[in-house]
Amino acid sequence: MAEPAAIAIAAHPDDIEFMMAGTLCLLREAGWRTHYLNLSTGSCGSLVHRAGALRRIRRAEARRAAGLLGAEFHESLVDDLEIFYGLPLLRRVAAIIREVRPAILLTHSPQDYMEDHMETNRLAVSAAFVRGVPNFVTTPRRAAWGGVTTIYHAMPHGLRDGLRRRLVPGAFVDTTSVQDIKLAALSCHESQHSWLQASQGMNSYLRDMEDMAREVGRMSKRFRFAEGWRRHSHLGFCAPDTDPLREVLGRKCHVNRAYERALEVI
Repeated sequence: MAEPAAIAIAAHPDDIEFMMAGTLCLLREAGWRTHYLNLSTGSCGSLVHRAGALRRIRRAEARRAAGLLGAEFHESLVDDLEIFYGLPLLRRVAAIIREVRPAILLTHSPQDYMEDHMETNRLAVSAAFVRGVPNFVTTPRRAAWGGVTTIYHAMPHGLRDGLRRRLVPGAFVDTTSVQDIKLAALSCHESQHSWLQASQGMNSYLRDMEDMAREVGRMSKRFRFAEGWRRHSHLGFCAPDTDPLREVLGRKCHVNRAYERALEVI
């Protein structure tokens, strides 16, 4: 039997490292095949380099990071700020889903501070939804796959939505044991140090990632470093109680019971 697969789908090179890489590493350690896809080339992330040169730089950085994470690298599909929910791009993302056949899909929060992240989330979810729909044609053409996929949404940057409201994870994954790998993978994106400082006020993107992981760990009340996840609705994807992160990671995955109780009240 083939190893189960997980894929992380994010907007830009370095997004996976910020929010998803620890969980991806733990799945790899558990024997899963892992995949790494940034929809965008990162073409706008510089005050120095032109787009063509920057695409090459960021592709090389992302490939190195994926290698450190032990994940299969997938080529980006569009440029920065060109991630729009539309049929041509959906067909391409759906083809990758059908090739990878992921039991776990990690992607952005539906609520985030920028459109590229939120549009990537929409595309990833819809691509997974049509994985088993034979009449939906992908680019390139790939046969429909009727397997089960469970989708998990990462925490947004700053742990808040675009209206500054605090978001709370439905589950916490203990990334303490792989934090060094996560930091090394993010360090591969050297081109982003000055850009993130100038454009988004991140004085040190490495420290900012660690601060975010530490804060999520504090929220868990049990882990030093953690990544937070919210599980997508099962409808169209899996059984109601399917939760492979908890099943595979065991004690490293702590369910936020208060979050689950709030869902029941709603």
